[in-house]
Amino acid sequence: MSSEEKITKDDFLRLKKQKKALILAHNYQLGEIQDLADYLGDSLELAKVSREVEAELIVFCGVTFMAETAKILSPEKKVLLPVKEAGCPLADTISPSQLIKLKQDYPEAWVVSYVNTSAEIKALSDVCCTSANAVSVVKNIPVNQVIFVPDKNLGWWVKKNVPEKDIILWQGGCFVHEQFKESDVDISRKNYPNAEILVHPECNFKVLEKSDKILSTGGMVNWVKQSSAKTFVIGTEQGMIYRLGKENPEKTFYSLGMARLCRNMKMTTFTALYNCLKREEFEMNLEPEIMVSARVALERMVQYV
Repeated sequence: MSSEEKITKDDFLRLKKQKKALILAHNYQLGEIQDLADYLGDSLELAKVSREVEAELIVFCGVTFMAETAKILSPEKKVLLPVKEAGCPLADTISPSQLIKLKQDYPEAWVVSYVNTSAEIKALSDVCCTSANAVSVVKNIPVNQVIFVPDKNLGWWVKKNVPEKDIILWQGGCFVHEQFKESDVDISRKNYPNAEILVHPECNFKVLEKSDKILSTGGMVNWVKQSSAKTFVIGTEQGMIYRLGKENPEKTFYSLGMARLCRNMKMTTFTALYNCLKREEFEMNLEPEIMVSARVALERMVQYV
């Protein structure tokens, strides 16, 4: 099957059954990929799934750090990434040498690294977090000084909610979420006066301050289901709106300003997924010492709700 036209959904499902594979997909993936996933979720949800499910072969439809995380938590499993070039620009904003320097400058601090980081950064960290549990993690760690890397906006949100701790922020940012502007909120308020505005904590702090709810993508899924509102403005990557609309057809969703796309998340097409599974290519392989150290930080992460 050399062309996309010749590969059908039934072909994929037969191959998946034959390989006994599990398909995990992040909420920012293309709709056609979301529809094929065994589990769809945010970073924290999928990290837990990758650790708990019984499957020898996992295909992680996301970006590199997500597949690395799955491999670190389940080293005995074979973890594939459909597109090897699907990296994360936010993760690339901090290098191991830069984090080592920070640790030297603040030797008493714990390093809390956002899961959107490389395996090497996780290995240098005391604990990881996601946008869903960052506040809980920082509140619960047993020290008062924290180095938070790499996202400054999520870090700002944590500082706002945990003012009793001294939090040193790295100045990284997500190019997708930083495109949302304060003016987008103002215009949305005017255009959709009855809508609830839900934004991701990677957005600029001025956007966060003006929104109704600051939520991870998993948090958005849960909130929309229980909310009495019928219209929502969503401040995160466009893939989230696909899932929300599919699961809540009686409700209406708009992007906060222009729809924003993560080009790396959108690299995973149906053809790429099929070929990856067929060839079992682009396997995650990490240095054993990196995996051992990173697993400590990740295991601590999944302890927090």
